Amino acid sequence: MNRIDPILRVEEVAKSFTMHLRGGLSIPVVEHVAFEVHAGECVVLGGPSGAGKSSILKMVWGNYGVDRGRIAVDGVSGVTDVATAAPREVLALRRSTMGYVSQFLRVVPRVATLDVVMEPALAQGLDPAEAKRRAEGLLSRLNVPERLWSLPPATFSGGEQQRVNIARGMIAEVRLLLLDEPTASLDAANRAAVVDLIEAKKAAGTALLGIFHDIDVRDRVATRIVDVTGFATRRDAA
Repeated sequence: MNRIDPILRVEEVAKSFTMHLRGGLSIPVVEHVAFEVHAGECVVLGGPSGAGKSSILKMVWGNYGVDRGRIAVDGVSGVTDVATAAPREVLALRRSTMGYVSQFLRVVPRVATLDVVMEPALAQGLDPAEAKRRAEGLLSRLNVPERLWSLPPATFSGGEQQRVNIARGMIAEVRLLLLDEPTASLDAANRAAVVDLIEAKKAAGTALLGIFHDIDVRDRVATRIVDVTGFATRRDAA
């Protein structure tokens, strides 16, 4: 795929929240959101807290509905408009095309860390032995001690859980990877490890869209920055 064919194209997207406990009050968040992300790019959403960065990321992932506009993702089976896709189509797109690294680890309780990390790769049909090899390699690079791999991550420290989360998000081969503060709660050594993983994904042709409050990390990984303040309709929005 070349630069004239983006992996992600966001066109004239608008979002507002309806406050049902306030008589249906509508609170606008963003409008006229438009940008593209190409293969091998890491596009960073910039702007102050409340400008709508997280809302944009969640709309691309399909967790937030879209009032109007188009979110076109070029997947393995063609282009899908996340804004209008049925839930089953969004789930299929997540299995085949999109990955997500959030600030919070949400997994089935009592499942071993190694299995948690392997799951997205197995869902894509990767051989279990290869999925295990990849998971072990990622956990090692992210300095998660091997003695923890057989344990469920629910009792880990915040930093350890975040590293498991990153390994889980990075293990599958996806065209589009969303990053929501991936270096939050990490020390300098592990931030550097995450930067290396992001650079490897870029080199492999993955399109990345992220939010980074760590300015040093942002400046090291960003291909370019999209200033969300131009789309914001309300500074205290989500």
